[in-house]
Amino acid sequence: MKPILKKTARRVRRKKHVRKTVVGSPTRPRLTVFRSNKNMYAQIIDDVAGRTLAAASTQEKAVSQRLGGAAGNRAAAQVVGEALAAKALEKGVKQVVFDRNGYAYHGRVRELAEAARKAGLEF
Repeated sequence: MKPILKKTARRVRRKKHVRKTVVGSPTRPRLTVFRSNKNMYAQIIDDVAGRTLAAASTQEKAVSQRLGGAAGNRAAAQVVGEALAAKALEKGVKQVVFDRNGYAYHGRVRELAEAARKAGLEF
């Protein structure tokens, strides 16, 4: 009988399988997403250099002011996606590879990705 894994352990297991193939390069860095119950975080990472090129979250002052209060919903994910895309375009990053970090491409993760696409990122 297989052991019953907790929800986060299952997500980490999926994440490891995806990360074998999804790698950020200097020409096409990796956009990774983390979501908690209350907040959303996103980073654009160059895995070769080991550097974060741009980051945005619902805890940033500029983003939280646009939200008003609720930071763990789909509207908040859209704002984070737009903010991240704006920061990335300032740094000259147009193309990224999307790393959903083991989460389903649904709800907040999808909203963040679509908002980043609308704001100018290509993936």
